[in-house]
Amino acid sequence: MYSMKQISLRGVSSQLAQKLERLSRERNQSVNATVLELLSAAVGIDQRRERLARYTTLSKADQAELDAAIVAQRSVDEKMWR
Repeated sequence: MYSMKQISLRGVSSQLAQKLERLSRERNQSVNATVLELLSAAVGIDQRRERLARYTTLSKADQAELDAAIVAQRSVDEKMWR
């Protein structure tokens, strides 16, 4: 598997550079960190992590409901298996 560590961008307009610099200052981070966050969001990395966190975090009520559903599915109807 190929792992890219650096990307060089050419042709960055002055308008884009200014907006990135302003956004970086607002976020109190480097332009590099800002660009990485923007690229990650653009390709769906952040959304994927949010979905994973949402799917893997159950409330106690959700967990109880899931456990009850699993118990019901594990029961065997003896009449059907004769």
